[in-house]
Amino acid sequence: MSDCIFCKIIAGDIPSKKVYEDDEVVAFHDIRPIAPVHFMLVPKLHVASLTECNESHRDLLGRLLLLAPRLAKEQGLETGFRTMINTGHDGGQEVFHLHIHVFGGGATLPKT
Repeated sequence: MSDCIFCKIIAGDIPSKKVYEDDEVVAFHDIRPIAPVHFMLVPKLHVASLTECNESHRDLLGRLLLLAPRLAKEQGLETGFRTMINTGHDGGQEVFHLHIHVFGGGATLPKT
């Protein structure tokens, strides 16, 4: 999608501080971090939100979730981290391209 900021990052049109990239996924640091370590896992395939996913996205979703702990550990989150998927306007989603936030590294994260 030409107006999607994450698609522009994936295409290299907007710079980012990448953590990881392969043929299906890119991970980069959030520009407005809420914790000492805060990055996002983003599929290269444009899917607007989790509600848009179906059975055809099963492998991609599994890939994203399995990458999260590996990348978290590589980023220094040895003792734990939080993941968050904001879905839809009412779920706090601001960029309508599926993404998983991974953050931690601070004892000040609110407990839920």
